[in-house]
Amino acid sequence: MNRLWLLVLLVLVTLVVAPLLGSQPLDLREALAGDPLASTILWQLRLPRVLLGLLAGSLLALSGLAFQTLFRNDLAEPYTLGVASGAALGTALVFVLGQSLDPGLPWLGLAGFVGATVATAIVLALGSDRHSPTGRPGGSGSLLLAGVAVALTCQALILCLQYLSDATQTLRMVRWMMGGMGVVGYGEVLWLLPWVVLLAVAMVLHRPELDLLLAGEEIAAARGADVTRLRLWLLGTSSLAVGALVAVAGPIGFVGLVVPHLARRFVGPSHRRLIPASALLGAAFLTLCDLGARIVIAPTELPVGIVTALLGGPFFLWVLRRQRRG
Repeated sequence: MNRLWLLVLLVLVTLVVAPLLGSQPLDLREALAGDPLASTILWQLRLPRVLLGLLAGSLLALSGLAFQTLFRNDLAEPYTLGVASGAALGTALVFVLGQSLDPGLPWLGLAGFVGATVATAIVLALGSDRHSPTGRPGGSGSLLLAGVAVALTCQALILCLQYLSDATQTLRMVRWMMGGMGVVGYGEVLWLLPWVVLLAVAMVLHRPELDLLLAGEEIAAARGADVTRLRLWLLGTSSLAVGALVAVAGPIGFVGLVVPHLARRFVGPSHRRLIPASALLGAAFLTLCDLGARIVIAPTELPVGIVTALLGGPFFLWVLRRQRRG
């Protein structure tokens, strides 16, 4: 439990320090003293961005942990399985088709949820073991190939939408596809908060079943776990949460892959500690990645999705190599 408190401290330090850093450092005393410019930057730009990063990192880490446990696959996460790409396609369709209606977050979130759910269903159908009476997921190779196929198809359709759009829409979609935490005000933060809570509560309530799944589906079922119902419930909740996130921040990859592995090494495999550890570590990880994206080539900002991909790509290869050796 002491290690969890270290992660809590890490998140608190990140929450305090990250809003003060950027292309131009911010003087906290000026902001608190009522300086108009410093106050606006702190309360309307920097703090909402950090809060969104904390929530998005927790959501991605929890969804990655859910996928890895349900599929018993170290490489499973929303990005590698094509779920994020499906959500991005659904949201991109709303961007293009609903331009005249100026769709808000609820419509974008609904489109992202539908896209993520459809992508998840296709990956499960393509990657399932047909010889299994329960239609359980096949090996890591079949799941990853199905995820890559779905992701490439969704990305091709998004490119088609970009080609058919005008220059303004195309630029907006290209920038959004790179992932980003840049927001003004707290609307996106308040939008994402209930989805993070929903996913966290769903995983905590099913923590015993998730622990049983570590020993295998047959053992979990023999001990009373309804594996099919558990998978459908958590996959649906994760898809809903990922769709809500993609609607506000775009597809951000590899956080759900990297963080659960780091959390397991830090607190062990038990979901009693692993769930809060993943949420806390994911929050700090994505926020620090976004901080690096803001300052590494200041005053220009990198999209945070580029930073996570640069970190996650080599990590993916390391996990794949370790899995092959295993």
